[in-house]
Amino acid sequence: MSAHPTTVIRGAVEARPGPPPAIGGHESDDGDDLLAAMGYKAELVRTRSTWHVAFMSFVLASIPYGLATTLYYPLQGGGPVVVVWGWLLVSLIILCVAASLGEITSVYPTAGGVYYQTFMLAPAGFRRVAAYICGWAYVVGNITITLAVQFGTTLFFVACVNVFESEPGVGVWEADTYQVFLTFLAITLLCNAISTFGNRWLHWLDTFAIFWTFAGLLAILITVLAVAKEGRRSAKFAFGDFEPTSGWPAGWSFCVGLLHAAYATSSTGMVISMCEEVQRPATQVPKAMVVTILINTVGGLLFLVPLMFVLPDLAMLVALPSGQPVPTIIKSAVGHSGGAIALLLPLMVLAILCGVACTTAASRCTWAFARDGAIPGSKWWKQVHPTLDLPLNAMMLSMAIQIVLGVIYFGSYTAFNAFSGVGVISLTVSYAAPIAVSMLEGRSQVRGAKFSLGKFGWVANSVALAWSILAVPLFCMPAYIPVTASSVNYAPVVFVGFIVIASLWYAVWGRKNYRGPPTESLGEEVVPEADVRPTKKD
Repeated sequence: MSAHPTTVIRGAVEARPGPPPAIGGHESDDGDDLLAAMGYKAELVRTRSTWHVAFMSFVLASIPYGLATTLYYPLQGGGPVVVVWGWLLVSLIILCVAASLGEITSVYPTAGGVYYQTFMLAPAGFRRVAAYICGWAYVVGNITITLAVQFGTTLFFVACVNVFESEPGVGVWEADTYQVFLTFLAITLLCNAISTFGNRWLHWLDTFAIFWTFAGLLAILITVLAVAKEGRRSAKFAFGDFEPTSGWPAGWSFCVGLLHAAYATSSTGMVISMCEEVQRPATQVPKAMVVTILINTVGGLLFLVPLMFVLPDLAMLVALPSGQPVPTIIKSAVGHSGGAIALLLPLMVLAILCGVACTTAASRCTWAFARDGAIPGSKWWKQVHPTLDLPLNAMMLSMAIQIVLGVIYFGSYTAFNAFSGVGVISLTVSYAAPIAVSMLEGRSQVRGAKFSLGKFGWVANSVALAWSILAVPLFCMPAYIPVTASSVNYAPVVFVGFIVIASLWYAVWGRKNYRGPPTESLGEEVVPEADVRPTKKD
């Protein structure tokens, strides 16, 4: 009897597929050869080098921007303690997530990402369902986190403009609801246009973003600490003050405030969707994922710690109608609107670059999932544009969904919380799926991986799963209590809505037709359970 679980194939029962076989008699890291071994034809152009994918991974997180747009949550959750130590805590946890996913990606480097990996790692009895659920969570996470970035950019831009005041305490842009929505629409269209027509130059934008980011970080760090118009806080305050104002018990308030750090690091696995446009993806993508977390951790501290030393009144920041405290903090520190907007400009540019990177990654994972027939209308969404060399239809589908969900803002001013919350929840679930099934199988499929964690693998996997178990209920919670109709967290509603759509589609069509990724080249042809016929035993 085989030591491995079995999978149903036509006419027999054989061992389930392992890692892609050696190409040409040796272990190959050629992207197209590995892709062919996994059952796919290369359709996208591999224009990204090791550094390019590392830079894109960095831009997907866009740490100073990502931390700026959600700083409201840790300030309300408890202040400096949640901001600084929450960031370090989540960064260490996400390092384990990145390492765990990197190890699996080094075995299965495809744009299908965690979806494909879950299928290949899961036991035969439930691999189709597991991959289907993971794939939907991955696609929904990519789309909604991109939406959160575009919407966060909108709110951040409004707050930046309002560092200029018509009178004390009153910004120059009132920003009615329809104006906010139209601004969001313009930013979304801009990011999609850049990703579409600038596809072959996107790696240069990512490279530019690295230098732009650290130049901006140094400018903010030096200026706010040197000028500090309102004075400087003590180190005891900057690293140890804890004043929860969310209405939750202190411990839970700290946890809810972690949305700030979780949102900024939620893009960890999104870069996997770029595997089919990266040279030597089996080794370079995992390295980029892990190194980026380390760089982001340092960059986050360089941004957050100086702000804690010049933090104005905490109650005033939490009560800001915009929900965007960073422009107010920087203006308070430099004491001048012109100086504040000059320091905010690097973050505003980075916001657009982050939106472009997220738009690109979301389109690739949507395309990869549609390629296996898992999305309604797959025959349209799986097409690659012949001249642009990108999945244009999948990108337009992602954009359309974002715009439709953006309408939620007309009903709730806390819509951004819903978008970021459901994005973090969905991506967390999708990241956990391949890690969980790998552990259930004793990590047998990742033994000998090109990016191996060795004995540390069990520890990293366990930390990643523990975080997933905490994050899902945590980010379904409202940011503060008591809850009103306008402050309710719509994240669980949106998340459950997508689950219902996915479940109905699976029941109506997928149960009999969805096969999962192609595996013929691995020596088997997976068929729907409905087609299985008993095999005569000898």
